[in-house]
Amino acid sequence: MLTVGPKGTNDILPGEIEKWHYIEKTVREICREYGYSEIRTPVFEHTELFLRGVGDTTDVVEKEMYTFEDKGKRSISLRPEQTAAVVRAYVEHKLYAQPQPFKVFYIGPMFRYANVQAGRYRQFHQFGVEVLGSKDPAVDAEVITMAMDFYGRLGLRGLELHINSVGCPKCRPVHRQRLHDFLNPNLHKLCGLCQSRFSRNPMRILDCKVGKCQELSKDAPTTTDCLCEECAADFEKVKKYLDDVGVQYVVNNRLVRGLDYYTNTAFEIMASDIGAQSSIGGGGRYDGLIEEVGGPPTPGIGFALGTERIIAAMERQGLEIPAERRSDVFIATLGEQAREEAFKLLYVFRRAGLSAEMDFMGRGLKAQMKYAHKFNSRYTLILGEEELAKGTAVVRDMIAGTQQDVSLGDLLAHLTIDINQ
Repeated sequence: MLTVGPKGTNDILPGEIEKWHYIEKTVREICREYGYSEIRTPVFEHTELFLRGVGDTTDVVEKEMYTFEDKGKRSISLRPEQTAAVVRAYVEHKLYAQPQPFKVFYIGPMFRYANVQAGRYRQFHQFGVEVLGSKDPAVDAEVITMAMDFYGRLGLRGLELHINSVGCPKCRPVHRQRLHDFLNPNLHKLCGLCQSRFSRNPMRILDCKVGKCQELSKDAPTTTDCLCEECAADFEKVKKYLDDVGVQYVVNNRLVRGLDYYTNTAFEIMASDIGAQSSIGGGGRYDGLIEEVGGPPTPGIGFALGTERIIAAMERQGLEIPAERRSDVFIATLGEQAREEAFKLLYVFRRAGLSAEMDFMGRGLKAQMKYAHKFNSRYTLILGEEELAKGTAVVRDMIAGTQQDVSLGDLLAHLTIDINQ
């Protein structure tokens, strides 16, 4: 019998899931305020979507995708990220015919066969947004601002925003050639992966974490050295918008992002002390992706933030996540007749929209009261033979520490009024 889950996966148990609920609640609140609607796409797609959308020179496609052949002999992959899937849905459902920009967010699991380490899993979860249809640099600034605003609402401190421009199809070839010329004399000294990247996607060499590659590329020409006039002007506008709202940033001209579809603005958000990698999210512009997967030429930008890494950063900083109330009312009983009455009350309360619980393990009254604390209930009702004879229940306010007798017929109105105040 298998009693251990697959490596790189986690069970999110009661007591832990409340942290996720809090983050997801914050996600939905900020997305409503910024005007983003939710989208849900399948957890698996045709492999070709990621080959074309993510890029066949990326680590994700080369080494990390979970790919299999289904019973129809089709190559299927679990999604390693969701931008390509959102773009596929945008094209398939002709959402470009709707008023633009098209602004959506998603929450869900992604899958990559990566080396498991602190803060890095093979099934991981992301919150992300995508804006399709606008090339306005103000949209870039809004997306970046939204990500930083989200972290601020969670209370995270000491985050560092890195931004860069990786250019466009007009200026990228210039950077590619200058990078080739710079690296070629020392090509044999680069790591094996970077040697393979040299001809396919040399910009990724700037992102290599191997020490000798970092040293050899230290003075290499960067994308910002090679920007065309339009890209340079757009990047200046993005920075101006961020300056206008007081979002602090570092221009990191070695930031190139890990996926091939990025153009122009790229950004990453760093936090210290969360394991081997300090990034807790990032994103950028991908103006060629929609056309690449078969849609009309359409600009796009978005970000993805890792939930596990957010929680790790919050725990490292000692941030308290508000306790989630598991029930509004807990009914403690004494005697079989009281249990029967309590069961009827549960039904009445729940039908009225209250969360209600009672003991199902035959505990004594003292043990029930102790058990009620685990539910973090707003109120505890005490019901025994004496209360039944009077037609009342003892209502104990678990926050104020006070209690009063309330008639059984008035219980629902009493509790509803108090809980909704």
